[in-house]
Amino acid sequence: MAETPRKKSPRAPTMALDEALERAMRAYDKERLHAAPTDVVAQNLGYKGTSSGSALAALASLRYYGLLERPSDGLLAVSKDVEAFRYSPSEDLKRSFLFNFLRKPALFAELLDKYASGLPSDANLKYELIQRGFLPTTASSVVTVFRRSVEFSGYFDKAEENLFADAVGVESADEVGLKMPASSTAPIPMERDAAPVGRAAAPLAPATEDGEYDRIPVRLSGGRRAWLSIPTPFFIADKQRLKAQIDLLLTAEDDAEVG
Repeated sequence: MAETPRKKSPRAPTMALDEALERAMRAYDKERLHAAPTDVVAQNLGYKGTSSGSALAALASLRYYGLLERPSDGLLAVSKDVEAFRYSPSEDLKRSFLFNFLRKPALFAELLDKYASGLPSDANLKYELIQRGFLPTTASSVVTVFRRSVEFSGYFDKAEENLFADAVGVESADEVGLKMPASSTAPIPMERDAAPVGRAAAPLAPATEDGEYDRIPVRLSGGRRAWLSIPTPFFIADKQRLKAQIDLLLTAEDDAEVG
């Protein structure tokens, strides 16, 4: 009688993001972005080689987060996003990369989307994972890894700000246009003057032909609410331009009050 195959849990990181990122930095210090044999990369991460299950699990976790990539069979390289994160000139940009790493594993992205207002209890998350096919013991460890990764990234520290950050999440170092190790900090020129205080600004033209937008709620004082219509895709330069426009409006309002 054939033996029933042992059930395996779905794929998910077994290492929290903070530890995975720290190990990726070790590999970067050794190899920069150059590809190296898998066994060498494992040694750079602090293991004796790829003969142990823990080393293989660590390599897999770093790949799930997008910290390592495989340019060809038998070779691994630190991703360019790790280098971009390391040399990011601002904490906001670093946090954007952290959010991107956190959402790389498909499971983590799905959980973050489902529990967008904040994570439920560990017991609730464990039940969710078991329903997705995880073994109970594995589900418990994945919940621990997931929660620790979320807390490390600060994903839910400021709910409203994170809602906006999700819409402008960094896709890659190339998309940001960040060159290592330096990055330009020149101000972004405005295409047109801001609308005067008290007069509505002209509506923005659709940024995409099909008019795809994410509507982001922003709570205001007195129970009021505003909505940001964010086009898809929305790049980091767009975020900087929007912030500059808002800063300009605030400056104009302050000048009006002084006058």
